Amino acid sequence: MSDKGPIKVMVVDDHPMWRDAVARDLAESGFDVVATAGDGDQAVRRAKAADPDVLVLDLNLPVKPGVQVCKELVGHNPALRVLVLSASGEHADVLEAVKSGATGYLLKSASTEELLDAVRRTAVGDPVFTPGLAGLVLGEYRRLATDPAPTTDPDQPRAPQLTERETEVLRLVAKGLSYKQIAERLVISHRTVQNHVQNTLGKLQLHNRVELVRYAIERGLDDE
Repeated sequence: MSDKGPIKVMVVDDHPMWRDAVARDLAESGFDVVATAGDGDQAVRRAKAADPDVLVLDLNLPVKPGVQVCKELVGHNPALRVLVLSASGEHADVLEAVKSGATGYLLKSASTEELLDAVRRTAVGDPVFTPGLAGLVLGEYRRLATDPAPTTDPDQPRAPQLTERETEVLRLVAKGLSYKQIAERLVISHRTVQNHVQNTLGKLQLHNRVELVRYAIERGLDDE
């Protein structure tokens, strides 16, 4: 994304002063703030028109809740990255946001530097979580993996075949390594890692790295 120029960001929050401050910090740091919105309906409309790379989204919105906004927009454009910026660290809120398609979850108590870093990392597909919350999300995925939904449906398509290298990259993604760390470990370029991840997402019909981590954990790849 950044190869095409500045990362395009949209900020959604119902508090004007907070929204303006976040948008200003992002703009001053070189991001292209393409839109802002103060309620859920406005967010969906403007995001579809502005086509941001990253949506910085509050969950507690009037008219339409943030989780619904996230679900609709990621459904409309699976390439969209959503970073939730919320005052709530409630476990149920975090898990609901991730299940609706959010790539990361940051508390509003984060510093400006942490926010800027989170937006940069979200743009390249890294799952970014306030410390403590990443463990919660992975723990939930492990729980789901030990109690999987029955897949005895005869119409269920067979799992797509991944290449050896794609499986290797997927295993390292599941262990929580960044693209940069994976590239260093496998002695390949950052771009090649991204390509492998994109190919794997396409084959598995998944939307983002968080879903990819869940897929890998469900198959025990993170323990290998």
